[in-house]
Amino acid sequence: MGRQEELADQLASFALFSDLTTPQLRALIETFEERTFPEGERVLRQGISGSAFFVILEGEAAVSVDGQERTVLPRGEFFGEVSILLGETPVADIVARTPLRCLVLPADQVRGFLTQYPSVMYRMLQAQSRRLRTANQWRS
Repeated sequence: MGRQEELADQLASFALFSDLTTPQLRALIETFEERTFPEGERVLRQGISGSAFFVILEGEAAVSVDGQERTVLPRGEFFGEVSILLGETPVADIVARTPLRCLVLPADQVRGFLTQYPSVMYRMLQAQSRRLRTANQWRS
């Protein structure tokens, strides 16, 4: 099995991409870049920089707001989309808690990607709704 097929199989197991066909997954892979981050590296900086959408292939990322860790994102989770969709800087730091391997899509390609794959957009909306519910529970 080739690298692209292995990656397509891996993505098919993620909720975000579970509705896509194998040909769609292969095409999607071509639009993303793969990047790695060593443990402790800050991927996004709260209030400063954020210009891509990230999907975690391996590892974990810590999400911190004002220096306080709020959650950990494992394999299959994603981040960076909120600042892109709102046209604002990130509201949290994202730090590689372990060595991190991600698929990365530049901000200027996110809108086209989401309109090309509406099922991914729907899954992203579901995930955001769960995250909002969790954030509201933190406040209670």
